[in-house]
Amino acid sequence: MTESSPAPDGPPVCSARGCRTPALWALRWNNPRLHDPERRKTWLACAEHRGTLGDFLTTRSFLREVEPLPGSLRSTGE
Repeated sequence: MTESSPAPDGPPVCSARGCRTPALWALRWNNPRLHDPERRKTWLACAEHRGTLGDFLTTRSFLREVEPLPGSLRSTGE
């Protein structure tokens, strides 16, 4: 799992390994052993991987927020 950035020729993609599906969700997290409480790292998730990525972060007590990704179909209601 990695942080994703917009593909050079398209929308941001899911952070799940091997997934190239456009992201719909931003999972904001931090590792309290390494990061200040205010700091947030972001993993992007498609509908299929939102649960598994969220579960991975929740199990480690890293997940802080889940928000619709600005500009995604999810956030625009399309």
